Amino acid sequence: MSCRNRSSFPVALVVALVGVVLMASGCSNRDLTGLEQARGNRNPLVFADGYDPDVYFQAFFQTHITAVSVDSVFAHEGLAQNGARSLKVNVPPSGSSLGLYSGGVLTSGGGRDLADFNALTFYARASRSITVDFLGFGNDNTGASRYEAGRGGVALSTPWTFVVVPIPNSAKLLNERGLFTFAEGLEAPYSDGYDLWFDDVHYAKLTNITDPRPIMPSSNKQYFVGSQATIGGTQTTFDIDGVDVVVGHMPGYFDFNSSDPSVARVAGTGIEVVGEGVATVTANLGPVSVNGEVTLNAYPAPAGPAPAPTLPASDVVSLYSDAYSNNPVDTWNPHWTYSTAEEGTFVLDGDNMRSYSALNFVGIEFLGNKVDASGMDYFHIDVFAPFGSEFKVKFVVFSAGNGFLGQTELTFNAASDPAFVPGQWSSLDIPLSDFTFQPAQESPWSSIGQLVLSTADAQLVLLDNMYWHR
Repeated sequence: MSCRNRSSFPVALVVALVGVVLMASGCSNRDLTGLEQARGNRNPLVFADGYDPDVYFQAFFQTHITAVSVDSVFAHEGLAQNGARSLKVNVPPSGSSLGLYSGGVLTSGGGRDLADFNALTFYARASRSITVDFLGFGNDNTGASRYEAGRGGVALSTPWTFVVVPIPNSAKLLNERGLFTFAEGLEAPYSDGYDLWFDDVHYAKLTNITDPRPIMPSSNKQYFVGSQATIGGTQTTFDIDGVDVVVGHMPGYFDFNSSDPSVARVAGTGIEVVGEGVATVTANLGPVSVNGEVTLNAYPAPAGPAPAPTLPASDVVSLYSDAYSNNPVDTWNPHWTYSTAEEGTFVLDGDNMRSYSALNFVGIEFLGNKVDASGMDYFHIDVFAPFGSEFKVKFVVFSAGNGFLGQTELTFNAASDPAFVPGQWSSLDIPLSDFTFQPAQESPWSSIGQLVLSTADAQLVLLDNMYWHR
């Protein structure tokens, strides 16, 4: 009998089987079901007197990039002696050119298998009495993280505090690079800044973390067929020695269920909207049912994209269009208080467009690159909504220092000129002369910093070709 080629097996699994093969009397078609799968790097250590060998620091965008250092003065046992070290983070003073805040991640060069642990633990202290904005894990600073989790408002002062961040479902963290995340903005009244210290950062298996209570806010959402549904506000409360600890986390820790897979299909850690109709999405955190459910209402996308612009680029200042170079946008959704809007992108026949669901109002901000449209005559925006009767467009102007100067708003419906009509692309080509700024501005179109869109009843929209032109 000849042996089969097992070269397609994982290398680590082949090595684990060598002893079994040597003891076997010959080669056979053995059933490998039930053998332990190869595991990755299960090292729990992140920082202790220095970075673990495969760990390095990455600062977040627009943060104090030189904030982090290895400190030889303090360690959690007391003053650092005999080589003891801690991780020191400086939060810059008000108006500092170093960055808007301090934040970043301790990242593993390779992934860590954290399935054997249920918590990130560390010691922390601060030079002032503060509450840290965020402490957690699961963010590898690539923008593609699926398992970020953490605690907000953690109180620190000059004594060392032992901090525990429970892992919602460690079975998900089989190849995680984001090992420790922190973010802290300057707190009043400490305008001169302050320092934080972290020490003995590692993962652990604790017996006092009990009673997980996962939730996702119940909601009723609308999506176009072909969209990815978004589930927000997911969190889990744990009992630690009789004290409730809330961990906010990405929805990927949950296992989702759909009442109608022909409408909403669970795919990995997400939900794909695949057909018209209504589906209810529920979830589990391991064996525990998640409190809350999301009703998805799926509507057909338009038959095709909005008409492609034909104006020459020299006559256009574009905010969003595949046809032109676009002015940089700071954010498509600043998540203002009371705004329920959720933003995304949508591709139809190769054309990129912006999408909003649960829209009541939303701000599109470009304060970092304000638009000078003083030489233009019209503002254009293509809007598709499957339902609704009105759509509002507002512009806000700002000073060079981003102080508010004035605003103006117009409402469009079936009777307006141009008209907004649901169920079809509404190409709103609006004369700038129709807008009246309050308070009045001498040259308002030279410093536009916000476009605000709102509606009373058109909660689901696609937007394309947003530009000023002459």
